[in-house]
Amino acid sequence: MIASGSQAPSFSLPGTDGNSIGRYDLSEYTEKGTVVLLFYPFDFSPVCTAELCGFRDSEWLTFTPDLDVFGVSTDSAFAHRTFIQQNDLPFPLLSDRDGRVSEQYGVLYEELEGHPNVSKRAVFVIDDDRTVQYAWEADEYTIDPDIDEVHRAVEELASVEV
Repeated sequence: MIASGSQAPSFSLPGTDGNSIGRYDLSEYTEKGTVVLLFYPFDFSPVCTAELCGFRDSEWLTFTPDLDVFGVSTDSAFAHRTFIQQNDLPFPLLSDRDGRVSEQYGVLYEELEGHPNVSKRAVFVIDDDRTVQYAWEADEYTIDPDIDEVHRAVEELASVEV
């Protein structure tokens, strides 16, 4: 896994906000401010649904200026669209179908429960210089990130940028 202080690998992936499907370039969003990347294994799995809905319910995401949040998994943008709609997720989900981006971030399972090339559960907070300011990876795919810890990382970054 890439560590805090490392340069975040740039990428362009297909994704959806729950309506249309388009391309999302990391550099476009880091130019505007902070980015939180939530890597997760599968749409519709109970643990992943709970994790992403936990972030959905975190009011600080909505009220933090210059912050963009993206979920990333190897599921298709079409599955993501339905997943967003069914769970009312307020952030886009990106499709890393071949696992290339997950591999660049060092968070790719070669195989998980019979599925090849699956994103691990991980979180990265990236600043406007594309430097990773916070990095977390689950020891086991069923473990969720500490949302409060991610919030503290975003707040610390915001206080430095002011």
